[in-house]
Amino acid sequence: MTDEEMINGNGVPELERLRAIMHRLRAPGGCPWDAEQTHESIVPNLIEEAYETVDAIKRGDDTDIREELGDLLLQVVFHSEIAQETGRFDLDAVAKGISDKLIRRHPHVFGEAVAGDPDAVLKQWDEIKRGEKGEADVPYLHGTGKGLPALVRGAKLLKKAAKVGFDWPVETGVISKIREELLELQSAIDEQDMPAVEEELGDLLFSVVNLSRFRKIDPEVLMARANAKFEKRFGEMEKALKAAGKTLEAATLDEMEDAWIAAKLRGF
Repeated sequence: MTDEEMINGNGVPELERLRAIMHRLRAPGGCPWDAEQTHESIVPNLIEEAYETVDAIKRGDDTDIREELGDLLLQVVFHSEIAQETGRFDLDAVAKGISDKLIRRHPHVFGEAVAGDPDAVLKQWDEIKRGEKGEADVPYLHGTGKGLPALVRGAKLLKKAAKVGFDWPVETGVISKIREELLELQSAIDEQDMPAVEEELGDLLFSVVNLSRFRKIDPEVLMARANAKFEKRFGEMEKALKAAGKTLEAATLDEMEDAWIAAKLRGF
């Protein structure tokens, strides 16, 4: 079957059709933009598509989830096509790698091991992973969440540490730690010790992330909600000021605060 027939979708699996389309875009006579891209140049696209997929999932919009998953899949196919052109690996190798990994790390499904609950499954997964990567003698947290945004990585580090028992037994301990870090931050501010202020701010943020982890709430989700709430309420404040003949630049802080509180009371 020719590439043209595959691209036209003549009875071929859609994943193969997508691969043929990507190959055509990168080939001579294809798309100039696609042809000049590298692994490095499309990293921002990969990150953006991942976040847009997460947003669609949070909103529960099946149409958008399907579309964003397609955009995310395109990034995998794109990177695989770039690698195939220089003979390093291809999409089949990517698929084989993850298939083999899933079988290796689920011996309770594909072998004779026993893992009766999700915690046992995760513990087994980590043990197998460390063995595969030869990490038995490296620090336990080595490489955890590398490349992730700091907020997400913080939660991942804390979650992994908790798996070996390094965790507060009760939530009040986490809350006490937040209070402790807040007092230390205030002390650093009072002393005008800027390096200490930065350090204590980081410790406070980390402790708040730990509380969200303890509550089994993704801190990234919480931050996204807080961002959305602030944006919406700020917009309502701006709208109220405009109705009163004021621009944001011309309004006083007291006027903005009054409009902000009014928006809050209206449920924004």
